[in-house]
Amino acid sequence: MRKRKTSPAIPAPGEGKRGEQGYIGYLLRQAAGAYRLRVERALGEFGVTQPQFATLTMLSAYPGISNADLARLAVLTPQTVSVIVANLERAGSLVRKPHAVHGRIQHLDLSDSGRALLKKCRERVQKLERELTAGLSATEERAVRRWLVGVATADATG
Repeated sequence: MRKRKTSPAIPAPGEGKRGEQGYIGYLLRQAAGAYRLRVERALGEFGVTQPQFATLTMLSAYPGISNADLARLAVLTPQTVSVIVANLERAGSLVRKPHAVHGRIQHLDLSDSGRALLKKCRERVQKLERELTAGLSATEERAVRRWLVGVATADATG
């Protein structure tokens, strides 16, 4: 007869190595996953995913950018952006315009319906972010934001 191995109990988020004792990189990934899930739930009614929201947001902030630039800004792969752009274009949320000089490059812009969709999505995400930062003072929130930017730009500066 074989003796069954029992698996150790998996700690809940916030406990053990999933808590303050964990590696910062793991905690960032865990937090990003939890945030993405909350955004997906908040935007589900509109049929918008978190990567689609990031795409709409970056197109609104930087109209006329290319797929390649959009991928870098939204921190997505070019392949993912191509699928997202095709789906958003099919839904009528964005339009492609040919580059004035380079025929193969196409610039992307939000359509009127894309801007309206982004407005509804932003309201939901801003509410979610207010909930996430509710326990922080303005100074603490700025410190968290500075730290996250520092983490994201550490390679670029060193």
